[in-house]
Amino acid sequence: MKKSVYSMCGMCTVRCPIRVESENNKVTWIEGNQHILGGALCAKGSAGPALVADRERPQQPLIREGARGEGRWQKVSWPTALDYISNKLKKIKTEYGPESVVLSSRGGPWQNMYKTFIHAFGSPNYTNHDCTCGRNTHHASLSINGVGRKGFIYDIKNAKHLILFGRNMFASLRIGENLQTMDMLENGGKLTYVDVRQTMTGIKADRFFQVRPGTDYALILAMIHELIRRDAYDADFVERYVSGFDELTYFVEQYTPDWAAKECGIKAKAIHAFIDEIIPAMPKVIFHPGWNLSRYKDSFYASRGLHILNVLMGNIEQKGGLLIPKGPGDCGVKGLRALDCPKPDIKRADGVGWKYKHFDKGPGLAHLFFDAMEKEDPYPVKAWIAMRHDPFSGMPDPQRQKMSFEHCDLLVSIDTHYSEFGWFSDVILPESTYLERESTICVQKSLKPRLAIRKRAVEPEFDTKPGWWIFKQLAERVDIGEYFPYNSAEELWSWQLEPTGFTIADFDAKGFVPLTDEPIMYDPLKLEGQFNTPSGKIEIISKKLEDAGLPSLKEYQSPIKPPKGMFRLVYGRSAVHSHGHTTNNPLLSELMPENSLWINTRAADKLGIANGDLVNVSSEDESYSGPMHAHVVDYIHPEAVYMVHGFGKQIPLQTRSYHAGISDQKLMIGKLDDWDQAGGAINLCESFVLVRRSVRNPKRRVEL
Repeated sequence: MKKSVYSMCGMCTVRCPIRVESENNKVTWIEGNQHILGGALCAKGSAGPALVADRERPQQPLIREGARGEGRWQKVSWPTALDYISNKLKKIKTEYGPESVVLSSRGGPWQNMYKTFIHAFGSPNYTNHDCTCGRNTHHASLSINGVGRKGFIYDIKNAKHLILFGRNMFASLRIGENLQTMDMLENGGKLTYVDVRQTMTGIKADRFFQVRPGTDYALILAMIHELIRRDAYDADFVERYVSGFDELTYFVEQYTPDWAAKECGIKAKAIHAFIDEIIPAMPKVIFHPGWNLSRYKDSFYASRGLHILNVLMGNIEQKGGLLIPKGPGDCGVKGLRALDCPKPDIKRADGVGWKYKHFDKGPGLAHLFFDAMEKEDPYPVKAWIAMRHDPFSGMPDPQRQKMSFEHCDLLVSIDTHYSEFGWFSDVILPESTYLERESTICVQKSLKPRLAIRKRAVEPEFDTKPGWWIFKQLAERVDIGEYFPYNSAEELWSWQLEPTGFTIADFDAKGFVPLTDEPIMYDPLKLEGQFNTPSGKIEIISKKLEDAGLPSLKEYQSPIKPPKGMFRLVYGRSAVHSHGHTTNNPLLSELMPENSLWINTRAADKLGIANGDLVNVSSEDESYSGPMHAHVVDYIHPEAVYMVHGFGKQIPLQTRSYHAGISDQKLMIGKLDDWDQAGGAINLCESFVLVRRSVRNPKRRVEL
């Protein structure tokens, strides 16, 4: 039987809208939703059917036998696995209290289901992956604008100039954003790209600043300095909505373009030329404040600086600038009903909200739970449930993490594939792939907000289950089933939609429900009340930061140069893979079976390394080392080496990714405790590595 279903991709966290055709329960066609993306889809999205067919994923629930990480599993039924977990959770709750359980996820629009479960159980400890992604950006925006990193959307299509600091968008691949960027460039807009290496995004840029690693903040300060020195900023916007501008003016006096040029290793005249270009383009200039800014010790302040540059452009709620996303209320429509349970009035184990009062309590900070595990302060942490989250592949120093996790009595991995954390866990619950499952309806805020849904395209290939079913079953077993008032996806959808007046049939035509036909804009002269700061204004001097004993404007500190013979390790994305989630995908692993080490030509020559040579890359203390092939290029800074994140897995059942390439996080020995005290994120680009030509290379012949 043939059928066509509108749904939502799940190959990465962008979750593009898609349409899927199937016949006899096999996917025959997949494309981007024509009504939104015009059919466009990336390589990862196109490889979705291979994920369904992959036999190297968990096919039924598994309970560990033997030691953790040994890889011995007992295949069990769903009732057996769920009973095992619920009995363990009840025992832990009785002995240590419900707060001793942590639940983490990859985030996304379905977090309220996971939060509801853990809060109803009695624990405040929900967390996600964001300490290795956007927490610095999120807290930077909160400290200035009073809204988080998703408090703005970017009208790139109508911009005249887009500036990206390490935001390699054509490798990260948010299809809608990429299409907007291409439209902007075709319409005569300009793109400026800043990074330590040239990238797929940089080659499309009109201007590329290749900066010394760790000096982004210096360049940002110089840009602020020059705009203020020239009085080339929106003075009316600053006067109306901004506090702390005089302090900013005084602070940036010392950070001239000439100073920044020396610090960053670029030309001062290029900085001046850049400022010349953006002034006439105001306010249609977007300084992207970053996405994955878990990088350097001052990345929080770099993101803060980028937000300040947007303020100077006066581009908020301006066409071609930063727009405030609109929701159902802006359209005169009631919102979806959401699963919910009040958060327990108990201190979080990671210290967020009481020890670290300047951080957003929402998902807290995952890396701060390890100290609580080891010291049992403020209380023991005895169980961790990971929902499509792999701490070992996301956070530094997995060996250190494993030592901490040994303090737990229960580790559970809920995922579509084997993860490094799952391989170490006590129980693996296999979730159905995104093409085999439904998800809760979600709101997608924008100028034209809509309701979006993921529908099942085919029936599960193996004995796997959707997340909504798994949490319902666990909730029933630990006596909190009343917070999950449904027995099927259809019941859940009807319950969600009840206040809105819509039905599930309203999604059939386009795969989503538009809440307005025309874009909704606020009057840029009437933005009072949009900035949820203590003063109600955009705060360059943040009261929350100052109360925490942290500066709002931090003096620049030059990054440490790598020790002799070493390099700063930087990491990034590939257009082919979603971090470590897809490296074993049957199709995508053919396109990119392993990662390689990017190294500067001059640096490689000094080490006797030629392009394609096998090299050994070691952590600074040489406790972890691995081989990979060298990619010798001119266009990476000589102080840095680069690798794509997500490789170097050690899961024997995943034959395509087993020992393929090197794991960057395993090279970050001791870096689990190296994190940004102001922004909260881990500093993932503060490690140095040793690089040597491998003795396993064929001997080179010398002509006599």
